[in-house]
Amino acid sequence: MKARLVALVLALLMAGCSAAPTVEPQRRPTARTPAFVYVENVDVISDWDPATAYSNEIVAFQNIYETLTLWNPVSKKAAPRLATSWKASTDGKTWSFKLRPGVRFHTGRALDAAAVKEAVERTMSSNGEPGYIWGPVSSVVVDDPLTVTFVLKYAVPFDLVVASTYAAYIYDPAGIDPAGKKDGGTGPYTVSTWTKGAADELVLTAFDGYWGGWERPHYRKITFRVVPSTQDQWTGLLTGEVTFVPRINRFRYGRAARMGGLRTSRAPSYQVLTLLFNTRLGPLTDVRIRKALQRAIDYSGLTRKLAGAVTPASGIIPEGLPGHVKRRAPRQNLQAATRLLTAAGYGPGGRPLTLSLTYAEGDEDQQQLVTSLRRTMRALNVTLDARAMPWLEQWEQGKQGGQDIFVMYWWPDYADAYSYFGPVFRSADPPVFNLTYLQDPQIDALIDSLPELTAVDAASAERAYAELTRLLLDVKAVAVVPWVVTYNRSYAAGVQGYHDNPAYPDVVFVYDLRPSA
Repeated sequence: MKARLVALVLALLMAGCSAAPTVEPQRRPTARTPAFVYVENVDVISDWDPATAYSNEIVAFQNIYETLTLWNPVSKKAAPRLATSWKASTDGKTWSFKLRPGVRFHTGRALDAAAVKEAVERTMSSNGEPGYIWGPVSSVVVDDPLTVTFVLKYAVPFDLVVASTYAAYIYDPAGIDPAGKKDGGTGPYTVSTWTKGAADELVLTAFDGYWGGWERPHYRKITFRVVPSTQDQWTGLLTGEVTFVPRINRFRYGRAARMGGLRTSRAPSYQVLTLLFNTRLGPLTDVRIRKALQRAIDYSGLTRKLAGAVTPASGIIPEGLPGHVKRRAPRQNLQAATRLLTAAGYGPGGRPLTLSLTYAEGDEDQQQLVTSLRRTMRALNVTLDARAMPWLEQWEQGKQGGQDIFVMYWWPDYADAYSYFGPVFRSADPPVFNLTYLQDPQIDALIDSLPELTAVDAASAERAYAELTRLLLDVKAVAVVPWVVTYNRSYAAGVQGYHDNPAYPDVVFVYDLRPSA
C-alpha cells in the first residue's frame, strides 16, 4: 500500500450468513442538506504538505486541492480542471496550458501562471517521494498571466502526469500548515477542523469562492470519520450516520443492493496486492526460496474464496493500463515449491525455516492470504511468522528492512504503468517503497526508459514492460502479485451522481454529487 494505502478493511464476516437472523437497525431520515460522512478505518492525514503527502490524504486532498487536468475514466484521457486547454509540441517536449480564469486559492490569492510555477517548483525542490512525477521538467515558463509552459528534458505523456494522484496539486504555499488549521488549495472544500486521533478526524466545509459555484444543491460539509470496526461501519450506513463506505464485503454488498435506503457500486480497479521479498537480508536472498514462495500460494483457492472482491492478477500491471501482460496469472505448484526448497537445504526432511511477514492490520482479505499461506508453508516445513500491523508502523519497519515478506496494496500515481515499477522496484537508498531492496542497474535502466518510450514509441514501451515483468517475477523472483482488487462500495440512497474513477482510488469527488432527502 502506499502509506495512503491502506490498511483497507475488506471484511469477510461470514457470521451474518450462517447465524440466526438478526434485526438490523433501520436507516433514519436525514436532514435536507446533510453532511457527507466518509468512513475510513485508519487515519486520514499523516502529512499536510501537498508537495510530499503520499498516504491516505488522497481521499481528502482531492476535495481540497486541484490539478491542471483530471483523468477521465470513460475517454481514458486527460480532461480540463484548472487548465481549460493545452497543447504539446510535435516532439512532445513542450507543453503549454491555458488556465481557468477567475480561480482563487483558499488564501484569497488569484490563480495565475506565476502561482502554478511557484507551486510546481516548490514541489520539485521538496525531494518528496511522489515528486518524481516532475522529473522530466527542465523549466516552467510564465508566458502570460493565464498561460504556463513546461519545457521537458524528454517527451512524456505530460497531460497525464499533471493529473497525478499525488504531488500534482497546484497550491499557494502560504496556506500550508503542518497543524492542519488551513490549506492552500483551490478546490470546492477547505479545512474546518482537524483533530488527529479523533473519531471525526477531519471536517471540510464549502469554500464559498469556489470557481464552480454553489447554485445547485451540493454537500457543503464533509466529515472524514475513522471507524476501525467493519460492523460499526455497516451499522452507521443502516442508521444514516454514515454516507459512504469505500469497501464492504460481498455478503453485506448483497444485502445493501437489496435495501431501499442504500445504493451500491462495484467497479474494477488498478489496485493490486503485492508480496515483496527481501532480497538484501535473510533467507530470501536465495532466489530458490523466493521462487518456492511464488509457487506455494493457492491463487485459485484464494480468488474463489474472495469472489466478488478480487480478480486474478496477470503480471504486475492490471488490465486497462498500457503494459498489461496477458496470460501471466500465477498458479500454485507445490511439487516445484518442494523441489526448490529442497535444493536450498530446506523443505520436508530438510532444515526448518522461519520466514517473517508483515501485513495490514484490519484487512481481512490479507488475513485470508496469510492463513492460507501459513497452512501451505507448514506442510513444506516452513514456519510463517506473520504479524498484522497498522500501515504506518508496518511501512516504517519495512523501510528498515526488518521482514522477509512485505504485503501491501499498490496503485498507479497517474493513469500509466510506470509507477508500478519506478517507486517499487527501482534502486533506492534509503528505501521508501522499494521494499524488496533490489539494487539492479539493468532493471533501473529499463525503468528509466519507460516514460519517454511511452510517449514516443508505444510498441517498444509495451515490450519493455513485458521484459521488466519477466525479469522481476520470473528471473529475479522479487515479488508476486496474487490479485487485483474489485471495489465494492455502499452509500446512502440520497447520494446522486457517484461514479468511480480508478485513477483516484477511494476518492469521492463530493462536489460532483447531488444530495437529496
